[in-house]
Amino acid sequence: MAIDRILNNKIDEDEQEVELENSLRPRDFKNYIGQDRLKKNLKLAIAAAKKRGEPLDHVLLYGPPGLGKTTMATVIANEMNATIRVTSGPAIERAADLASLLTNLQDGDVLFIDEIHRLHRSIEEVLYSAMEDFKLDIMIGKGPSAKSLRLDLPKFTIIGATTRTGTLAAPLRDRFGMIHRLEFYNEDEIKKIIDRAAKILGVMINEEAARSLSQRARLTPRIANRLLKRVRDYAEVHGDGHIDKDINVKAMELLDIDELGLEPADRLLLNTIIDNYKGGPVGVDSLAASIAEERATIEDFYEPYLLQIGLLSRTSRGREATQKAYKHLNKTR
Repeated sequence: MAIDRILNNKIDEDEQEVELENSLRPRDFKNYIGQDRLKKNLKLAIAAAKKRGEPLDHVLLYGPPGLGKTTMATVIANEMNATIRVTSGPAIERAADLASLLTNLQDGDVLFIDEIHRLHRSIEEVLYSAMEDFKLDIMIGKGPSAKSLRLDLPKFTIIGATTRTGTLAAPLRDRFGMIHRLEFYNEDEIKKIIDRAAKILGVMINEEAARSLSQRARLTPRIANRLLKRVRDYAEVHGDGHIDKDINVKAMELLDIDELGLEPADRLLLNTIIDNYKGGPVGVDSLAASIAEERATIEDFYEPYLLQIGLLSRTSRGREATQKAYKHLNKTR
C-alpha cells in the first residue's frame, strides 16, 4: 500500500543496527542532553497544550545535520503522549500520498516530516489548509467534470525538520506556530552524551578517553555516537574492550580524524582554499569543482562546523581560510 511506502514504520534494513541506533536516542526531556533553551520553550508549550486538551501547535526544527531534530520530534510526541508517524519530504511524491497520510491520522497524532524543504511546491499548497484549518481539499476527476471535495481532518501536529529553512516557501513556514533552531553542542554536553551511550552499549570508557573523544565529535551527537562505536570496535579487536586515551588516539589515527575532529575531506577543503586560492576568498561553486564535491554537501555538512570553530569565514566574495586554519594545518601566509 502507498501508506507503507511513505511511512518509515518498519525496520527493513539491518534490524540490530537500527534497534541499536534507536536505543541511543533519548525518549524524554529528562534524558535529552543539551538544547536547554529549546527544551524550556517546548516544555511550556506542551504543558499549556495538555492543560487545554489540545494538540501541540505545529513545530519547525532546523539546523545542521546530526544535532537531534528527529530525536527531538520523538521526545515531543512522547511528552504529549501522542503517536508519531515518520516520513520525509522526498517520500511524498504526489498530493495523493499526503492525503493518505493525513486521513490515516488520529486526533492528537504527530506527523514528523524530515527534510521538509524537499517537498514539492504543489504538495506544500495542499498542506496550507490542512495545517491551518484541519481541512483537506482534493480534486476528484479531471477536466470539465472535475469536482473539489473538502474533507475534515483530525486535530494533529506536524513537526518539520530541515537543514535549509530559507528554501521553505514563506506561506508554509508561516503556518508553523513554533520555529526553533538546534544549536551545536559544547564539549561538556558531548561528553555526557558519550558517557550515556557507553552505558547503553555496555562499553567501559575512562574519563580521559571520553573527554578526548568529545573533542573530536564535531560538537554533534550523531558523530559522537558513531565515533564511540568505531572506537569500541578497535578496543575489542586490539585490546580488552576497555577504552582508554591510548586506544582512542590509535582508533582516531586509523580513521584519520585529528584532534579538532577534522576528517580528510575537511582538510582537503581548507588546503585547497589555502594552496589554490591563496587563502581565499573563493566562490563555493569554484571550491566544489576543485575538490570534486557537491555544493550542497559543502554548505550543509562541512561549512557549519568549520565556521563554528573558526577555521573558515564566509563573506560576500566567497570563502576564506582563517589564521586559525593556517596554524592548525601548519601553513604560513
